[in-house]
Amino acid sequence: MAGRGGAGAMSKRLMERMLGMFRSRTQVGVDRAGNHYFSRVEEVDGAMKEKRWIEFKGDRDPTTVPVEWICWLNGQRKKAPTPEELAELEARRERVKQNVELLKKKEEEERRAGVRPVKTIGKTDTPNLRSFTQQFPGTSEDKKKGT
Repeated sequence: MAGRGGAGAMSKRLMERMLGMFRSRTQVGVDRAGNHYFSRVEEVDGAMKEKRWIEFKGDRDPTTVPVEWICWLNGQRKKAPTPEELAELEARRERVKQNVELLKKKEEEERRAGVRPVKTIGKTDTPNLRSFTQQFPGTSEDKKKGT
């Protein structure tokens, strides 16, 4: 009978832990895609540890998770990103995209106008090694000159 009490106690703890997952969770934020982020503190091996997770809105698509939230989920940052921080970072990303587009247009215009030479990648004409070979006595150049 002692074995049944141990198994029963273990299943009771498991059930309490599962119920606690839903009761003690705290929503810490929502991203633009509508994904919700949660945390809770629980005891693991005698130590209190924070658990963090995401509940996706709709399909489970990890590509919709912003970098800031990934860092928070992985514990690389202690505090969850604030809505203000997320808005600022999104505005910065948008400015970078706009700058990239402007640079692409400028480069295309310069290329069309011939202002900027186009760099070719790959093998071109071989360099002139005459000055290099003149450093050595007895080269074929010296023999041609008769020295």
